[in-house]
Amino acid sequence: MGFRRRKLEESIFKVLMIGSTVIVIGSLLLIIATVIVKGFPAMNLAMITQTPKGGYYLGKEGGILNAIVGSLELAGGATLLALLFSLPIVLYINLYKRRKSRFAVFVRFSLDVLWGIPSIVYGAFGFILMMMVGLRTSLLAGIIAVALLELPIMARAMDEVVRLVPSSLQDASASLGATKLETAVHVIVRQCLPGIITAILIAFGRGIGDAASVLYTAGFSDRVPGALLQPAATLPLAIFFQLGTPYPEVQERAYASAAILTIIILVISLLSRWYSRKFRKNSAI
Repeated sequence: MGFRRRKLEESIFKVLMIGSTVIVIGSLLLIIATVIVKGFPAMNLAMITQTPKGGYYLGKEGGILNAIVGSLELAGGATLLALLFSLPIVLYINLYKRRKSRFAVFVRFSLDVLWGIPSIVYGAFGFILMMMVGLRTSLLAGIIAVALLELPIMARAMDEVVRLVPSSLQDASASLGATKLETAVHVIVRQCLPGIITAILIAFGRGIGDAASVLYTAGFSDRVPGALLQPAATLPLAIFFQLGTPYPEVQERAYASAAILTIIILVISLLSRWYSRKFRKNSAI
């Protein structure tokens, strides 16, 4: 009787696990299929090589080159800025402080709280900061707001990877006369590089797909941003504005824009995975 009950429980949980996996994979495929099928009629070379012309949001000619370039510049700049702060934070609480010290625990708690703050709050905070320093809606303001959004995501992802490095490696490095900075650069960072790249990818994907944080900070422009102090369009906002029009042909362009955004993230994910595997092979040699 007990054996049958255990077998039944095993079968039920197996069905639940398989069902959950199918739902997750099916949802991903359904999302990709939806944006591709609905956006395919509007997909053409002009979409990625031209900026919006006069009357673009009324169904006339043009493309979303401004939003593509703006998204890449904004997310790229924000990711670099977040990296400049997140990596030193992670190395400090894991190398210069005891990993389970009160200070390290407090920093991790603070990062968790920041991670949970809605992106619209970062946008509102960025807008207030802009008003205080006299900065207008611009690429720079958007980069700062998105960097604040990405920083806790990147830092916590890196922290989980760095904490997996055995303390014996740090002790061995110190016994050879290496300073903590040399240990951080040549041991910790090198050992965790694939995980660091993954953290950067996660943060970049979060930044390039966010709309709320840039709504009040980056502004929107039909031109490709040529300077940090110029307004910048982004793909999420382009999708939002295009879906808000009553014209079916413009709405199709919104789905085409969503497909382009999905492709960009997919390409970056594949490149990151390829680099991580290449690094592991080189490290093993």
